[in-house]
Amino acid sequence: MAKLELHDIRKTFGEVDVLKGISLTVEDGEFAAFVGPSGCGKSTLLRLICGLDEITSGQMAIDGEIVNDVPASRRGLAMVFQSYALYPHMTVADNMGYALRLAGTPKPEIRQRVENAARILRIDPYLDRKPRQLSGGQRQRVAIGRAIVREPRIFLFDEPLSNLDAALRVDMRIEIARMKERLGTTMVYVTHDQIEAMTLADKIVVMNAGRVEQVGSPLELYNRPANRFVAGFIGSPRMNFLAVSGVTPEGQMVVPGGRIGLARRIPGTAAEAGVRPEHLRLDRPGTEGSLSGRVVMTEHLGSDTYAYVQLDGSEQPILVRLSGERLVRREEPVGVVVDPETVHIFGSDANTLLSAQSTAREAA
Repeated sequence: MAKLELHDIRKTFGEVDVLKGISLTVEDGEFAAFVGPSGCGKSTLLRLICGLDEITSGQMAIDGEIVNDVPASRRGLAMVFQSYALYPHMTVADNMGYALRLAGTPKPEIRQRVENAARILRIDPYLDRKPRQLSGGQRQRVAIGRAIVREPRIFLFDEPLSNLDAALRVDMRIEIARMKERLGTTMVYVTHDQIEAMTLADKIVVMNAGRVEQVGSPLELYNRPANRFVAGFIGSPRMNFLAVSGVTPEGQMVVPGGRIGLARRIPGTAAEAGVRPEHLRLDRPGTEGSLSGRVVMTEHLGSDTYAYVQLDGSEQPILVRLSGERLVRREEPVGVVVDPETVHIFGSDANTLLSAQSTAREAA
């Protein structure tokens, strides 16, 4: 296991600044997930950690040792890529042990490490098979097993589940979570899928345009986002945003469809109110304290029903998450009830002025 420290890491390609001063620490044995939209720099940062690309400026340390100029082969890291990159002519066992064989590891030790890794990933019945005889999920397990047998100080994952279908992604998330508990090794996991990050990571690093927007635990980012970007990125389905056109003398925010009142003083600089779909409910039109609108579309997903509601005076519909038993009709007029303790408030600079958790705490 190892501790990873990044201090003001920058990367440029020609005149393009890709990473603009990344500073963070991944503690020994911690699972850190880098998330963000495509092009935000998360895979570039992973390549710098691995040693596949050179750092333009800044310092990187593993267990206190500066590794800026240390080649990838000597950093003690193992990387699992989006592509399986398995040798088609080799068996599963040979694929997993190939790097050890190149390093001159004795055959009995190779066999023992391969068998141990195969048991952890539950692919021991397939050690004599070729990659073409395996499913996509089994091939990805082999790729992960190839990293495990090297017994690295840090595991690096670059969107390892993006090539799998939805059901296999769920299965592989479970396998990676089990592996994390059994090995206890430091892990850095890059993904654009925030559900993977929320379910696997101890710490999430939210990136945007080459910068770190916020670092924290999954629930910390969900309950106390630092700004509008984090609030909109973390959570599925994403948060609804309502433009605030003013604050009444009674302390209510004027938004499309009506007014929202909170249990504490609303900052006068409030520009937007954010509320998650699961924190809204539908009621009869004209219900006291509700926002008026009409249903423009519904999605029935079995356990959940998503209702898209066009609030009066709004151009974009908001999403309300309902029980799957709830039936709503298109063009039905409704009242949208907002729980005041779940509202986030953002300023004109998109930073968080008031988080839902702090609202609930002060109201209590």
